[in-house]
Formats: sequence, C-alpha cells, structure tokens
Amino acid sequence: MTGARPLDYGWWLASRASGIVALVLVTVSVGIGLAMAGGVLRKPGLKRTLMSLHEQAALAGLVAISVHGATLLGDAWLHPTVTQIVVPFTLTYRTVFTGLGVVAGYLAALLGLSFYVRRRIGARLWRKLHRATVVVYALGVVHAIGAGTDATTSWLRAFLVITGVPIAALFATRVTGLARRRRVRALVPRTAER
Repeated sequence: MTGARPLDYGWWLASRASGIVALVLVTVSVGIGLAMAGGVLRKPGLKRTLMSLHEQAALAGLVAISVHGATLLGDAWLHPTVTQIVVPFTLTYRTVFTGLGVVAGYLAALLGLSFYVRRRIGARLWRKLHRATVVVYALGVVHAIGAGTDATTSWLRAFLVITGVPIAALFATRVTGLARRRRVRALVPRTAER
C-alpha cells in the first residue's frame, strides 16, 4: 500500500484483515481440538466450555474465510473473478499458495460442518474425518506465508511460531496416543485367544 488514502485500498484491507482473523480462529479451534483429543485438558467441568469454544471458533473461522474470499472480489489490484476465488489454482497471483488457500477453505467447511451430520455418517467416520482438520491449519499457514502480504512481518512470524510449536506438539501427542491405543487393541485379541 503506497498512498495517503487507506480507503482507496478498502477491499484489500478488508480481505487482509478477514484472512488474519480466519487464521487466528482456525488456530484457536484446532489448538483446542488437539488439546482435548490428546487428553491435555481433562479438568472436570471444562469439557463443555472447551467444546463450545472449539465449535464457535470453527464457525466464526468459516465466516471469516468466506469474508476473506468475498472481499477479494473488490480488490482493485488483483481484479479476480468469482471463478478465480472459488476454483483452486486459477488465480494468477501466487497461484499455488492461493490455490492451497482455496482448498483449505473447502476443507474447513467440509470438516467443520461435518459435526452437524455426524449422526448420519456415524461417529467413527466423523472422527476419522475430523482428525484431518489439522490439515486445514497447515494449509492456512502455508497460504498465509506464500500469498499473504503480511508474510514478512515480524508480528505474523511470531504468531506462527508461538502458536505453531504448541500445535505441532499437540499433534505429535495425538498421533503417538492413537498409535499406542492401536497397538494395545491389536494385542488384546491375541492375548484373549491364548
């Protein structure tokens, strides 16, 4: 932005702000989800509050993602079409990174909204799908670094490190916990047969 009139860049500012808000909300939702799934937050009475916060952050993140895409349509520098906003890898600006952002948006909608159809698809399938939510976070980070205009700022880099390290640790805890439970389940039938 090189001008004395920020309103000349209103659509870009709105898209930039909503993209950052979306990243923050997805980070919060994924972090809480991983902490609950990994058993890090097991304090009695806290589960319902965390579930509510997890859900609300995810839904607000979906709204922010939608606003991020919609406000890009008014960007006077990019001049994107609706097709370029909704079809991955069609926008000519940093094509791979913007495409990954579109894919992340669709995954966020699919995985986040799957909560409301889990009875129809079954809890087991829903849990398997929901585990992939960390991919939304990872794609969002890659999108922000590769296509975001704030990617080189120290505050965004600090945010990504400060939140990324705990999320990576929680994800590792979750994956190792799942592997451990699978090994135990695999041993139980063999022991029972003896």
